Amino acid sequence: MPVQFLLFAFVLGAVIGSFLNVCIYRIPAGESIVFPASRCPACRTAIRWYQNIPVLSYLALRGRCASCGTSISIRYPLVEALCGVLFVLVLQRFGLHGFTPVYWLFAAALVTITFIDLDHQIIPDVISLPGIVVGFLCSFILPHLSWLDSLFGILLGGGSLLLVAEVYQRLTGKDGMGGGDIKLLAMLGAFLGWKAVLPVIFLSSLMGTLVGVPLMLIRKADGGLPIPFGPFLAAAAMIYLLWGPALISWYFSLL
Repeated sequence: MPVQFLLFAFVLGAVIGSFLNVCIYRIPAGESIVFPASRCPACRTAIRWYQNIPVLSYLALRGRCASCGTSISIRYPLVEALCGVLFVLVLQRFGLHGFTPVYWLFAAALVTITFIDLDHQIIPDVISLPGIVVGFLCSFILPHLSWLDSLFGILLGGGSLLLVAEVYQRLTGKDGMGGGDIKLLAMLGAFLGWKAVLPVIFLSSLMGTLVGVPLMLIRKADGGLPIPFGPFLAAAAMIYLLWGPALISWYFSLL
């Protein structure tokens, strides 16, 4: 893949990532993601275009608002850089094809969901529910996915976590799985197909265990410590999208 194409993908992803920062902040608050324009959360001063260049403006301003000097979270450029890297990886995986923007959109949605879930322990229906529909409709143009695979992915994805949540609730009397996670896995099934559902559940559960158990030990917490599962589902989905077939082949080669 020519370097200029990869550079374009990173810049495009970083620009999209800048917009995702707005979505991550405003969607949970019920605010418009279009109006008003980007502004400093502290002094409410509008951010000029040259102060809003992804990653570079943060470095040039040394992580502070140009108007009031308030510190700006490092997460803003990290989200921009992460989105840029994901766009590059998607382009490397699928090449220059008409369907590549579909997977860019998918990656952007997962980044937004991840950080909203980390902040608020919610997965907004405004992303996951339309995502199910969009994923199913895109199955008619994606060469790696049939509409039947997408439909079964929705049913298996949403149904499997719904079953787990129901069994857990009956055994413990507690809600161990949020409805947002169920809708998110249905969305992942829509974009990736039914064959991806079990690998995604396995990978996300593995990552959740590797992160959650040490975290509970450090905090000396019990099993009631709330750990959002959405970020692990999103990470597992991206891993499957980018390297799923290779990982599955490697796994079976070990058996």
